[in-house]
Amino acid sequence: MEWQKQLKGDTVSWLLEPENPGVRYLALRDLLNKPHDDPELASARQTAHTKGPIAAILDKMQPEGYWAKPGPGYTTKYRSTDWSLIMLAQLGALASEDERIGLACNYLINKALSPGGQFGIYGTPSSTIDCLQGNLCWALLEMGYDDPKLELAFEWMARTVTGEGMAPRNDKEAERRYYAYKCGPQFACGPNYGQPCAWGATKVMLAFGKLPEAQRTPLINNAIQEGVDFFFSTDPAKADWPTRLGDKPSGNWWKFGFPVFYITDLLQVVEALVALGYGSDPRLANSIELIRKKQDEQGRWLLEYDYTGKTWVEFGMKKQPNKWVTLRALRVLKKLG
Repeated sequence: MEWQKQLKGDTVSWLLEPENPGVRYLALRDLLNKPHDDPELASARQTAHTKGPIAAILDKMQPEGYWAKPGPGYTTKYRSTDWSLIMLAQLGALASEDERIGLACNYLINKALSPGGQFGIYGTPSSTIDCLQGNLCWALLEMGYDDPKLELAFEWMARTVTGEGMAPRNDKEAERRYYAYKCGPQFACGPNYGQPCAWGATKVMLAFGKLPEAQRTPLINNAIQEGVDFFFSTDPAKADWPTRLGDKPSGNWWKFGFPVFYITDLLQVVEALVALGYGSDPRLANSIELIRKKQDEQGRWLLEYDYTGKTWVEFGMKKQPNKWVTLRALRVLKKLG
């Protein structure tokens, strides 16, 4: 495969080793393009769901469909329902493979999604925020979960980006308005002092990229364009989007990790833009080159940001070659050809 010429070693064979069934499954699916009904892929998919991280996380789920404690699922980080589902989606878990996944998704929809389409930290519209909204919309689609209420979630997310039909946060009589966290258009975020938050924008764009094109309304397409303009308002490789105090960008942008929650890296920005069809845009060239250069002499990427001791499962030693991070990088390079 031509795209593998960018690599310094036989990285794909490393990912296909049976010791890590989750990575093997996703490598077969995403790097070798095995069809869904391929016997080898089907076997690997089943193994990934019955052994390794997916199985370990599902074993921690309560019978009602939640993790850690009942309710909307944001607290406690990073073992509660929101984070467990986001992590399962990144691991390739599918609702069609284990009924507990669908049960957990139903629980989330019932406890965390407001009638107006907002996923809230506390299950209320006022506790909605871009990073959570985007993460959960993406995760539910990634796991193959289908619910008509997700249309409202995507519509809300698009409206908050463009401002269409939205009232200011202090207009409490309005049908749709901004809130303290989700405080204005173009990814404006209360915790970022009302400025656009690139972490949240990445999650929103990732979710839009997962939504099939046939389901993207004109409103959603307008929101996507707003997001593209935002990310390309600078060279993404510089990551100098607005910060709370106007200081230098967070160093975490250049630390590739797994899993990825609300703290975001440049690799995920590229993942989102590539999914939306901007992989060949020359404005992304420096970011893509940055990704290529971060491979070691064996064509592997290091785990530079982790959540050791904070999640149900751990994914390797920090600053060591890591199959999950390498898989993320290879997916992007393959899509770019």
